[in-house]
Amino acid sequence: MEDKYIDIPQEKFEFANMGDRITDKKFDTKPIGYFKDAFIRFCKNKASVGAAIIIGIIILYALLVPLFASDKRETLLDVNYLKKGPRSALIKDITNNKLMNGGTKKELVQNSYIYEIAKGVDAENGIRGESVSLVDSLGSKYSPINKVYKSYTALRGTVEATYYSTNLDAYLGVGFVFLQIPQVEYKKIQEYEETTGLKILYPLIDEESDYYFSTDPTNAANYWYKAVTDRCKKSVQKNYGMLTPVLTGDDGKPIYVTDYDENLVLEDNYLRDDQGNVRYWRYIGGGNADTAEYKVRVLYYNYYIYKNGFEPNYLFGTDSQGYDLAVRMASGLRLSLMLSVVVSFINFIIGALYGAVEGYYGGIIDLTLERVSDILSGVPFIIVATLFQMHLAQKVGPVASLIFAFVLTGWIGTAYRVRSQFYRFKNQEYVMAARTLGASDNRIIWKHIFPNTLGTIITSSVLVIPGTIFSESMLSFLGIVNLGGSKTTSLGTLLSDASSIWTMYPHLMIFPATVISLLMICFNLFGNGLRDAFNPTLRGADE
Repeated sequence: MEDKYIDIPQEKFEFANMGDRITDKKFDTKPIGYFKDAFIRFCKNKASVGAAIIIGIIILYALLVPLFASDKRETLLDVNYLKKGPRSALIKDITNNKLMNGGTKKELVQNSYIYEIAKGVDAENGIRGESVSLVDSLGSKYSPINKVYKSYTALRGTVEATYYSTNLDAYLGVGFVFLQIPQVEYKKIQEYEETTGLKILYPLIDEESDYYFSTDPTNAANYWYKAVTDRCKKSVQKNYGMLTPVLTGDDGKPIYVTDYDENLVLEDNYLRDDQGNVRYWRYIGGGNADTAEYKVRVLYYNYYIYKNGFEPNYLFGTDSQGYDLAVRMASGLRLSLMLSVVVSFINFIIGALYGAVEGYYGGIIDLTLERVSDILSGVPFIIVATLFQMHLAQKVGPVASLIFAFVLTGWIGTAYRVRSQFYRFKNQEYVMAARTLGASDNRIIWKHIFPNTLGTIITSSVLVIPGTIFSESMLSFLGIVNLGGSKTTSLGTLLSDASSIWTMYPHLMIFPATVISLLMICFNLFGNGLRDAFNPTLRGADE
């Protein structure tokens, strides 16, 4: 095939003036700054951007939760609400007891099922002023039973028993408790009840009665109805060893309730005076109106509102001591992030200076400084942390001694990376040109070589943060460092407290472990993104 040539007339061509701008995007050479270019390239890394967003959310959580939580909630310790699951009264009501209901799944034998329902019954009795059946109390705000999945019959030993598979609100499940309060406090509660209409005080139980179940003081206040154990009444064959409700028959003889009946109305065992009126308090000591002590029985859910000014809402549940787990986690995150950032910054400064001197000057200086690094790197970190906690912590506190332990050897990795980068770049042509033109060592180190190492240093410094958080958590988990207190704690301490009970209360382990895992993963992705963004060799690259 013959080549074909096309003649283009000369008038079709024209010269481009030097002042004209070439508008082709490919040849647009508008300069941009170093950090702007790094930011643009960082934003192209979707994984790093996502990790940065998650880190930002976690930091905001750590900073904002204490601002929205009152000082009382941050230090609130409630032994009646320890190890409870996540709960929000608002979400519980919106979702009809399906989400954030503070619930835990339990299999209840028949009389235990009646016992749980009876808590709502007594609460409604006090509000309505009339006897309420078991089924009527199931829809009560104070009924601890969120849902009944099913009922079934099974053998327990040689006895056939009925079981109920339920979801119980652990906060309402506390039910009633006995308190010892001064007379003036009793009057304040009465005034609060009149003002708000919230029922707090409930009738005492007749402790002299044959039906008073005093062998379990933690639950005694909830056995407001007449009940006996099967051990005491041999005529009762079912549910051996369980509390059996007792009613009074028409002939005055006791009737033992051995089968659940939703229309059952329990018979109360309240303390009454000579006129038959129920008693709400009992004098137990003191000489006057200010010092007199009363024993009372309160519905604890409402008493909690009276004492604290808010309902028991715990988005992450409560920890093993009874603190709000969400607030404690925020406190632990603040401590862990503060500790890790301080350690990372100090290691960055020491490591950059140390590595720059080693790498730039080399020779005997490098050899001497490297031997010092080798000696320090051979010291086990856990030994250093333990010794500092045993001796130094008594003088400067556990947090400061932990920072010293991290800094003692933590800068070595950064120094090694800076040293390697300086050896790589110090003999480059641009460095030799700067030296030839009379640039000082200080200018060459920080102006010409150090910027080229910035990506590596930033990456190593960012990666120090999750490493420090993980190490601190490990030390707290092992009990080497104790950062727990009434106002602050650490994620490792929370995990340590949950280590022996997490199978029964999984939320104690799930939430802190999830946050630590997210921090570890996200900081690694974030660090990798920064490394690529600050790599000078990638400037202008179209990723």
